[in-house]
Amino acid sequence: MTEFGFIERIAQLFSGLPANGFEGIGDDCAVLPLGSGESLLFTTDLLTEEVHFLRDRTSPRELGRKSLAVNLSDIASMGAQPVATLLSLALPSDATGEWAEEFMQGYREMSEEFSAALVGGDTTRSASGITINVTAIGRAADDRIKRRSDARPGDVIFTAGELGASGTGLRDLLEGRCDTPAAALHRNPQPQVAEGRWLAGRPEVHAMMDLSDGLASDMRHILDRSGVGAEIDTALIPVAAGSDLRTAACGGEDYKLLLTADADAAAQLAAAFRQTFRSPLYPLGRITRDGGLVWLQDGRPVELDWQGFRHY
Repeated sequence: MTEFGFIERIAQLFSGLPANGFEGIGDDCAVLPLGSGESLLFTTDLLTEEVHFLRDRTSPRELGRKSLAVNLSDIASMGAQPVATLLSLALPSDATGEWAEEFMQGYREMSEEFSAALVGGDTTRSASGITINVTAIGRAADDRIKRRSDARPGDVIFTAGELGASGTGLRDLLEGRCDTPAAALHRNPQPQVAEGRWLAGRPEVHAMMDLSDGLASDMRHILDRSGVGAEIDTALIPVAAGSDLRTAACGGEDYKLLLTADADAAAQLAAAFRQTFRSPLYPLGRITRDGGLVWLQDGRPVELDWQGFRHY
């Protein structure tokens, strides 16, 4: 079973139930309109020991920060402001006491940085390994919410940062090199909340999401939801220092924003973004009417067996 297939099956299974006002499965967040020109946005993520992190190569404080950061990245990707979170923890006996205290200090640091209140959650004992579940809640004006489903043929595809550092950092950690710059970036992602809110205010920005599973996988989410295709020039992919092209395209957990924008306003958007954040938007290619995801080298389509993180 693939992740796409499982999500599609879940959506089918629950399609006959009342939505109760929610926009549900299909975006980085579920959206609940408040009827006042604003909406609440909800997202949730799991981090499981030995799947998402290695306890002996990540400090509890770093893990506390990262647990919240990856959820705030989803809030950022739809242009919302974080307002609150819920945290549930399943901890084995050797992760209570000092470990749990340091984890919560890291979680609090990230909460304070983005003014997100911790308003509830749950704790329980784990027979094996740590499991962390965070639900993040954001708030946004209805006309500023960005979705995966709004990409249009002709749009320029951008990413708001270099790619591959986190994937390279994971490789370093697995090989025992825990003190490299890439390993530190992997353990300490920074959600692009300010950037997401700024981009949400730009009408030329159409579709947006965050890069959690890798460009090769996440771009397909936008194409599937928007009913379009894409051409990405591999020479334009911004490869982070110390990484490589395949890792930049396939490695996960970079948590940079991926967006599409009207071609006529793309240059102006990129210039304004650089002036505001002192960092570039990187053009990757363009949205096409159909054809799926096509990789280009020297202007020609090439067959590349590139996939992002696979959940199953």
